[in-house]
Amino acid sequence: MNKAQLPRLLAASAAVALLAGCSMMPTYERPAAPVAADWPALSATAAAPAGAGTNAGAEAGMAAADIEWQRFFSDPQLRRLIEAALRNNRDLRVAVLNIEQARAQFQIRRADQYPTLNAALTGSRQPGTNDSITSVYSAGLALTAYEFDFFGRVASLKEAALSQYLATEEGRKTTQISLVAAVANTYLGLLADEELIALTRRTLATREDSFRLSKLRFDNGVSSELDVRQAESLIEAARVSLAQLIRQRAQDQNALVLLLGEPATGDLAVALPAGKGLADMPVMADVPAGLPSDLLTRRPDVRQAEQLLMAANANIGAARAAFFPRISLTATAGSASSHLGDLFKSGSFGWTMAPQLLLPIFDAGRNRAGLESATAGRDIAVAQYEKSIQSAFREVADALAGRATLGEQLRAQQAQANAEAVRFRLSDLRYQNGIASQLDLLDAQRSLFSAQQAVVQTRLAQLQSQVTLYKALGGGWTELGGVAQAATATAGGAARP
Repeated sequence: MNKAQLPRLLAASAAVALLAGCSMMPTYERPAAPVAADWPALSATAAAPAGAGTNAGAEAGMAAADIEWQRFFSDPQLRRLIEAALRNNRDLRVAVLNIEQARAQFQIRRADQYPTLNAALTGSRQPGTNDSITSVYSAGLALTAYEFDFFGRVASLKEAALSQYLATEEGRKTTQISLVAAVANTYLGLLADEELIALTRRTLATREDSFRLSKLRFDNGVSSELDVRQAESLIEAARVSLAQLIRQRAQDQNALVLLLGEPATGDLAVALPAGKGLADMPVMADVPAGLPSDLLTRRPDVRQAEQLLMAANANIGAARAAFFPRISLTATAGSASSHLGDLFKSGSFGWTMAPQLLLPIFDAGRNRAGLESATAGRDIAVAQYEKSIQSAFREVADALAGRATLGEQLRAQQAQANAEAVRFRLSDLRYQNGIASQLDLLDAQRSLFSAQQAVVQTRLAQLQSQVTLYKALGGGWTELGGVAQAATATAGGAARP
């Protein structure tokens, strides 16, 4: 090589390097969050501790999703059930397998950036002149249709696969959060079932005592049959409620077994609530709300939607690159001979090189339609990302509204139940002394039973609201878990936050 050729070679090398670094992907910009900068006024007051301002609540909220579920739920029986669900639940297992599948797809796309070498052995025989047979045999290494990614088509497809891979990891976190919350809420529902069954049995016993007294008064001619039938009707109503509650408890247990992914036997059977009520549930950790902007980094489903948006953005780059020339190379190197027995003898080395350049001229609008499809896919992903933020905002706002009002509702409901208990005791005393009618006593029984049921249901709603708030703020997963570490390692450091 002479000195005159050196500048031209360097210029050609620089041009190739420049083209190889070319990318047709649009610059990604995170869309603005289509929600208010703060929670609704009713919830904002309850989100911060007494005497603390909005800024204090925001600072505390930065760590809301960092509260591990083991610290949030202090009930050891509930923790045991959640651990079993995380081991065996099939939905979570499918989510983890989706990660493995997406990781393999990413590895396939990443491998497209490198040449593929194969060991090749070929042979051909065809008729020649004068009734002769022409034979050609070759053996060696083959490079098949390796694409020089001058315009970033392969790189864009690899980036799209990486984003989809990372989206599946965020989907696994979302599934885990939902699973933890579902187990907790079902467990709380079972505690409410146990409490309501115990309450109904006590009420049934009280009504049976009243019925026996009414029957005795009727037999002695003191009261009419109407009083007896009214007392009998209340007994049967209590029996109806008891049967309904026993069925509800069985259905809730079946739902919990489905979440656990295994039969509730052995240690798990011991973990099921029996003879306990909601009042026995340990206090759950307080969860600060923070600001709506925290949802962008704390909610895995929002992060999953953003990763899918980034994948759609990368697909536009691949669609744009389809308008430009595609250069590929097929090459072989090894031994070649016209006789199979001489294939590996010395002096039989040969090679072939077949570069190919394809420039789209007429494709009936295929590439244009591909670009329009990719652009529309990106716009759809933007809308889905924005909707995920809006849905997250609403879920948190609803949970905060529950936290702000359910406490006062429970206090008032308990006060009403206490008043109804006093009313029933006084009505019973007046009835025993012949001052009040049995109708007043039965009405007091009905009202007391309804008020006591409402207390249990309101307490259940309050506890489940705490679980829902924890879930809505993105609590229930650990970022440095084994699956997340494996995902980052496999991505080779290319994983994006």
